[in-house]
Amino acid sequence: MVMMMVTMGLRGSLLFLGLLTAQVTSSLARTGNGYPRMKLSYQELLAFQGVKRYEMDRSCCFDTMLLDEERGRLFVGAKNYLLSLSLDNISKQQHMTDCVNYVKVLHHYNRTHLYACGTGAFHPTCAFVEVGQKMEDRVFRIDPNKVEDGKGKSPYDPKHQAASVLIGDELYSGVATDLMGRDFTIFRSLGQRNSIRTEQPACRWLNEPKFNSAFWVPESENPDDDKIFFFFRETAVEGQGLGKSTYSRIGQLCRNDVGGQRSLVNKWTSFLKTRLICSVPGSDGSDTYFDELRDVFLLQTRDRKNPLVYTIFSTSSTQCLKLTGDSTREELASVLFSSHSLTLVE
Repeated sequence: MVMMMVTMGLRGSLLFLGLLTAQVTSSLARTGNGYPRMKLSYQELLAFQGVKRYEMDRSCCFDTMLLDEERGRLFVGAKNYLLSLSLDNISKQQHMTDCVNYVKVLHHYNRTHLYACGTGAFHPTCAFVEVGQKMEDRVFRIDPNKVEDGKGKSPYDPKHQAASVLIGDELYSGVATDLMGRDFTIFRSLGQRNSIRTEQPACRWLNEPKFNSAFWVPESENPDDDKIFFFFRETAVEGQGLGKSTYSRIGQLCRNDVGGQRSLVNKWTSFLKTRLICSVPGSDGSDTYFDELRDVFLLQTRDRKNPLVYTIFSTSSTQCLKLTGDSTREELASVLFSSHSLTLVE
């Protein structure tokens, strides 16, 4: 099995690097502390033989990606386009669909379709994209009969970040639900159950959040125990007396949450959040905090209930935090990423 590492390059380009999952996992198991085996600058990475590059002059913002090893494709949501790239060589474009928006949500829906949502020129829209079942299928088209309203799934403004995860036929989204970007919510939609969201006004639940990632983690064999985790950064309410501060957060929801019976009807009753603290002690005894959460990667282990989560933080430099198991136990891991460079773990 191949794990793909993709990163944005300069001038609206994508870089692609294949790593063997077995090597990555075994290396983590051997070292245990996550120390980097190799560091490459951007220019060194371009010269690396295993790197392929894709460029597109008419678009940008390749920040919504979905890996499909079964079909041998990498689906990429960008400005005005949804791309289907070959895993053998992303420089070879298979298909391209003109969406006239910024694609913010992209998930596998079933064996033949993707579920995609975008800003739609400040009118969020979602659609089912037919991609076929096999690698040989050259199907890549939007079903015009299955285009629907994307409010609560995709932001209106392309500058607003969104995070989502599709579990079964239910979509969990962290998104701004209004044009001005003032009403931020974590929203459950699709499926057979009633839609459910965070409380309004949301400032005590979510205060100007910038969503990054969302993951589903089973807690036991009982699906009712499953948890949904959202990673984001927000303006800290508890730090208002000391000026405006940004804190990184992890939020938790129970998948079986159906809302309250009285005061919290169609509102989450299980929502919890805590601060993610990434700091480095200084020589003078004071800590330097890295509160700008930038990216999150979840690495599945043999025990799906106990994955590894790597998160990237930044201020003037960039640090990495490793979480294992219980999301409320944070520990500072060694540096995996440094400014302007990409670290590869063999």
